[in-house]
Amino acid sequence: MTLNENADIDTSQVTDARGSGGGGGGGGLGGIPIPVGGGIVGTLIVIGLALVGTFLGPQMFGGGDDGGPGVSQTCSTANPDRLDKAECRNTLYVNSIQAYWQQAMPQTFGQPYEQTDTVFFSQAVNTGCGAADSGVGPFYCPPDKQVYIDLSFYDELASRFGADGQFAQPYVLAHEYGHHLQNLLGISADVQRQSERDPGSANALSVKLELQADCLAGVWAKHAVETKDNKGTAIFKSVTQQDIDQALEAAAAIGDDKIQEKSGGRVDESKFTHGTAKQRSDWFNTGYRTGDGRQCDTFTKGV
Repeated sequence: MTLNENADIDTSQVTDARGSGGGGGGGGLGGIPIPVGGGIVGTLIVIGLALVGTFLGPQMFGGGDDGGPGVSQTCSTANPDRLDKAECRNTLYVNSIQAYWQQAMPQTFGQPYEQTDTVFFSQAVNTGCGAADSGVGPFYCPPDKQVYIDLSFYDELASRFGADGQFAQPYVLAHEYGHHLQNLLGISADVQRQSERDPGSANALSVKLELQADCLAGVWAKHAVETKDNKGTAIFKSVTQQDIDQALEAAAAIGDDKIQEKSGGRVDESKFTHGTAKQRSDWFNTGYRTGDGRQCDTFTKGV
């Protein structure tokens, strides 16, 4: 993977809340359970998050300005070392993912794409889903339609899960933006309704939701080299098969079975919420191989 050093980094698509210890949406949801896309390595206990947000209140964590002067300056074209910075690379990944879906979502699904922010935070953050900390991993919150990530997660992804390839990072973000598409398309709300009608199906539905997000991440990866910044400059110079292999490795490394094995327990399929290592890598590969979001229907095709 080679990013284009001449591409403009649009920092308006991120909110940098790292210096304030928080950021994002308002207070908790009073314990109302909602589907949250992520964390990418495990399902958030949404009721618990909402209650934490309710008790702590929206003022417990501070907000951040869009882009933030730090990110805007650090990622400026005037800084020759900007692509060495994780926040700049990840902002450019976000730019690419959103540029692709801005064009592809109307063509593929017949609905307009709605751009949303990624919030960079450290340690803790307040969201439309309530308060969360870094332990949940990257996640998407449907009520405020934002992606949240503590960039130190990538260190854990490498050290704990062995997924240290550079392309693992845009895969993680593309997965979370897959949840954004599901939210815009009403898929997340439909899963929520089905889970409420039949609580016993909740885990199986969660697996299908997560695998679809993996597939949508693969679709973006297929088209990443076609994406351009606001001035029409290519964002990526290249995405190689080695990069795709890194994404597949990351997807497999955080399969439910692998996580359960690493925790020292037995593999219990009834507790799966994201899919096995093979399912996750297979569905990412389906998206990448076809390059077509319509091939990501895990709900009717089976997983």
